[in-house]
Amino acid sequence: MDPVGITILLAAIVVVFLVAATVRIVPQARRFNIERFGRYRRTLQPGLNFVLPVADRVNTKLDVREQVYSSDPKPVITEDNLVVNIDTVLYYQITDPRAAAYEVADYLHAIDQLTVTTLRNVIGSMDLEGTLTSREEINARLRAVLDEATGKWGIRVNRVEIKAIDPPNTIKEAMEKQMRAERDKRAAILHAEGERQAKILTAEGTKQKDILEAQGTQQAMILRADGESKAVELVFQAVHRNNADAKVLAYKYLETLPHLAQSDNNTFWVIPGELTEAIRTVSTAFGDQSSDTGPPPSVRREGAAAADVADSDKDNVGVPEIEPNSTLALDAVAAADEAAKEAAAAVSDAKAEAEAAGETRLPGRGQTSGD
Repeated sequence: MDPVGITILLAAIVVVFLVAATVRIVPQARRFNIERFGRYRRTLQPGLNFVLPVADRVNTKLDVREQVYSSDPKPVITEDNLVVNIDTVLYYQITDPRAAAYEVADYLHAIDQLTVTTLRNVIGSMDLEGTLTSREEINARLRAVLDEATGKWGIRVNRVEIKAIDPPNTIKEAMEKQMRAERDKRAAILHAEGERQAKILTAEGTKQKDILEAQGTQQAMILRADGESKAVELVFQAVHRNNADAKVLAYKYLETLPHLAQSDNNTFWVIPGELTEAIRTVSTAFGDQSSDTGPPPSVRREGAAAADVADSDKDNVGVPEIEPNSTLALDAVAAADEAAKEAAAAVSDAKAEAEAAGETRLPGRGQTSGD
């Protein structure tokens, strides 16, 4: 190779070296600090930049984007002498590349140590309960201290967050027991409140049920009384409209006597004084159809006894007596005999019920009421 070619090759190599040493391309969000003969000259911005070869060199390359730094858990003593481990997360951004490179040797280590000392000052004035419930206050105080200290380093602290606060295991167990007791208390209160509401609703329902049943019973009794009143009124009107005489009324009266002893609660039975009068009325009603055949002796004895009782109870009232030797019609005798049998059966049933109930005083068969 001739000398001319070697000279050209060397010149080309020198030119390429000089161009490479002169041109600096800075990426976006990056900053390059340039030193000239060991002294800070300027900071290169993103894009194409030119420097003096050999004289200028890049000292530091910094990233000006917001960055996250998570520190290791640090032991901190609270006001009530409990050791807790606190883990923090720091969000920061480089605002002055020259200060970040020349004002502090290692800004991350400096921020970490400043965070630990600030945490110990802040947590040392709080108890454990306040530490666990005052994270916002701790974050604000940390940010204020760090922002003031790192301002001269060309760094802005945007946010400081406490990631975890770990108390000792014994404190954790005590806190778990306290939380469990508090939850059991709230569960018992809610259960008692539910039972109270259930009892109140049940009582209200029972009250409404009793009220409705009472109102229904009242309406039923009123309607029943109205029906009975109308029935009595209709019977009364029918009797007066048909002009029923005393014979029919006396016969109906005798038909009603057996029903007086049908109640289960009757312990004695009182024969009304009008019984003999009703018997006489029936007998007199059929007197004009009499025959020579007289009534049986039992009927005559019953009629005579009832007449004597009625005469003794009523003063100045004349009632025709049934003579033992009087003649009655066959139909009148049969009616009187049937009425006497029904009355005797009713009295016997009443006496049997009174004896079964254990009553010491029983009314006699001939007891009458003159009212």
